[in-house]
Order: sequence, then C-alpha cells, then structure tokens
Amino acid sequence: MKGARWLIVLIVVVIAIGGLLIGRYNTLVGMEEKVNGAWAQVENQLKRRADLIPNLVETVKGYAAHEEEVLTQITEARSSFNRANTPSEYAEANAEFERALSNLYVVVENYPELKANQNFSELQYELAGTENRIATERMRYNEAVEEFNKTIRRFPTNIIAGIFGFEAKQYFEIDEQDMKVPEVNF
Repeated sequence: MKGARWLIVLIVVVIAIGGLLIGRYNTLVGMEEKVNGAWAQVENQLKRRADLIPNLVETVKGYAAHEEEVLTQITEARSSFNRANTPSEYAEANAEFERALSNLYVVVENYPELKANQNFSELQYELAGTENRIATERMRYNEAVEEFNKTIRRFPTNIIAGIFGFEAKQYFEIDEQDMKVPEVNF
C-alpha cells in the first residue's frame, strides 16, 4: 500500500513538473512568435520606404540631373536594405538610408520649383507617413524583444529557455550619428 501511494505521489509530481515545462515552453514559443511578427512589420515598413524612394528619386532627377552623387547614395542605401537580414544589418542600412535622405533634402532646397511639384509633394507626404509607421513598428518590435528577453532571463524560465535553446533577441537600435536630427527647411 505504501509503495502505491509513493508511486501516485511521484506520478502527480512528474505530471505537475511536465505541465509546468509545457506551459513555460509554450509561453516562450508564443513570445518568440510575437517578436518575429513585430520584426516582420518593421521589415514591411522599411520595404515600403525603400519602394517609395525610387519614385522620389525619379522626380528629383528631372530637376537635379547634375546631383548624381546624392542619387547614387540613395540607390546604394536602398540596395543595403535588400541585402540586410538581421536587426543590426537593418539598423546599419537604416543609418545609411537616413544620411542619403538628408543629402536629398539638401538638394531639394536648391530647387524651389521641385518643392512645388505635385508628384514630389505627394511622395514626400507618403514618405513622412512611412517614417512614422517605421518608428511605430520599431517601437513595437523593441517592446516585444524586451518582454521576451526579460522572460528568458527570469528563474525558472531561464532553465527551460536554456534547455530548449531560446536565445535573447536583438533590439533594433540606431547609431549615435542618426540620433542627430537633420536640419531641413522647406
């Protein structure tokens, strides 16, 4: 009789621990998917911006044919986005893109008739909206990363995360140079 009780107790303990492991594992999987989904939204908005840029560049080309260097920088920055795969690579490409856009806005300042062009105005409006979307999605991604990273570091979840290979996710951060707001006067 006593052996049967201990066996029942042991089975209950094993089931409880198994339930805890399964529950924590499923929580981690859900959180990781939330991070992945948030990152996909960041990528969508970065792609949207990269797709808007060729139209903006073509509009500017008509007015500023001799500003080839700036237009080349933008094309190269756009290519960097297409090659990026990780948050750090995207952050680096984003920094390059921001610098190129700043130079483009300086060119625009030199062509008042360009600023008055309807196509340019619409593209600029779309780009501004996209920049806001990027900022929002980047914030959501970083919040999801923060929550995931905190969870996998807390006890006892850190043990489960280690067993199943869950690793900390990387934040999407900008570099020091991009923290400076460029001066653009339209």
